[in-house]
Amino acid sequence: MKINAGMLECWNDGFTLIELIVVISLISIILFVSVPRFYNETLPDNTKKVSRWIMMTSQSLKEKAFCDQKLYIMHVDMQSKRLWVTDESMSEEEVLKSGQKGFMFPDDVELIGVEFPGNNKIISGRADICFYTDGHSDMAVIHVEDDDNNRLSFVIEPFLSKVKLYEEYSGFEG
Repeated sequence: MKINAGMLECWNDGFTLIELIVVISLISIILFVSVPRFYNETLPDNTKKVSRWIMMTSQSLKEKAFCDQKLYIMHVDMQSKRLWVTDESMSEEEVLKSGQKGFMFPDDVELIGVEFPGNNKIISGRADICFYTDGHSDMAVIHVEDDDNNRLSFVIEPFLSKVKLYEEYSGFEG
C-alpha cells in the first residue's frame, strides 16, 4: 500500500490536550445530568416490586407444585406485611426460617387483605394460598394499596398460570 502525503498530514494532525479535556468535560456533564434521570426511570418503584413478586411467585409455584409433586403454600401475613413460601416436606424449623426470610412489603405499600370465594375476606392475621400437585391453586385475590391510594388486586386463578392484575380494588362481588 502506498501512503501519499495527504494521508500522512492527517495522521500528524491530532487532538490537542485542551480539545480532549473539553470533550471529556462535556461528556461528563451530560452523564452527570442524564444518569440520575435514567436511574429513576428504569428502576421500578416499590409497587412494581411487590407486583412482580406476587405475580412471578404465584406462577412459579403452580409449575413447581406440579413438577415436584409437592403442596406449596404462599403465606400472607397482614400484621408483619410479609409473604413467604413453604412446602409440605419442610420441618418446623425450616418453616420458621422461611417465614423470617420472606418478602417484606416496603413501607409505602400496604397489604389490605386476601379474599377467597364465598365472601371469605381476611384483613388481619394470616392467609394461606395453596398450590396443589395437579397444577391448580386456591382461587384468591390479594389486595394492596400504595401511599397515593392506588389500589391493586392480584387475582390468582385456580387453573390459569398467569396472575391477573387489576389497577383497582376488585373482588369476587360483582
